[in-house]
Amino acid sequence: MKKTYIIPFVMLTAMLASCRFGRGDDKIELTPEQIRLEQISHLDTTSLRTVLNPDSIVGRTKLDSLTADAWMLVDDSTGIVISEKHGYERRYMASITKMMTALIALEKGNLSDSIDITSDVYINRDSRVRLGDGYVMHDLIYEMMMISDNDAAYAIAQHVGGDTLRFYDLMNQKAQYLGMDSTHFANPNGMPNDNNFSSAADLIKLARYAMRDTMFAGIVGTAERDIPLTDGRHLACRNSNALLHTYEGCIGIKTGFTNQAGYCLASAATRNGHTLMLVLLHSKKHATRFTESAALLDYGFRVMDTYRQRVNAQ
Repeated sequence: MKKTYIIPFVMLTAMLASCRFGRGDDKIELTPEQIRLEQISHLDTTSLRTVLNPDSIVGRTKLDSLTADAWMLVDDSTGIVISEKHGYERRYMASITKMMTALIALEKGNLSDSIDITSDVYINRDSRVRLGDGYVMHDLIYEMMMISDNDAAYAIAQHVGGDTLRFYDLMNQKAQYLGMDSTHFANPNGMPNDNNFSSAADLIKLARYAMRDTMFAGIVGTAERDIPLTDGRHLACRNSNALLHTYEGCIGIKTGFTNQAGYCLASAATRNGHTLMLVLLHSKKHATRFTESAALLDYGFRVMDTYRQRVNAQ
């Protein structure tokens, strides 16, 4: 990953801890951004098993037959890791990459800018944007995230970064800032590239951070939307994340597929006061990324319901 002058994540975490636990007049109130960073950096791998044996929860044995090569399932409010497989190992991430593209665009871009689809960003041509189309950036981000439009990602990257290489620098700087130590971005859309990789654990950090942005959460939680073009036409979009249409409580996030990465899904769902975050990578088929994610989420909600009952009874 390219070196930057951003404060190293470990040092930042130590600084936050010293701020929070200072004594007396030395105590410093954390900013909302510091709280956000502290929340997403916390992954608790021990507390769950001190209260219950998660292997005894209904649905656990079903996980052994999942085709996905890697995943991580986390309770968002506590950081408890409910289940993971190869969660810290590098994997290709396909269009889950676009989570970072959208986040950078929302943070760095002018959402009212007009973006034209020009020949230098009309690259993959498997997209629903067409050469010569024009969009307001806010609407193009919706279109990119809902239907995983590859050329929309290039158009956004070039517009926000000035050129795509500069945008990749912004992506990698943000990854370093979030402590995504097993991640490198080499394009804005996740198309096959040996230098575009991450891990389930890193992508969980990104998902948890991004979902604390209300505009990002609103975009990825939208099931259907007519996207306006600047010439008055509209593009009807139905979110490619099937869980938004079929899974009770689903609130996002992003699908992905390439032959290199397999079928991937970052998902989030809320039930009974619990919000779970899941990143599942390299599932075997289009359908299995959804059925396997649903199985993991179902299991996770049972675990957290039982965990809360046991803790409250103590």
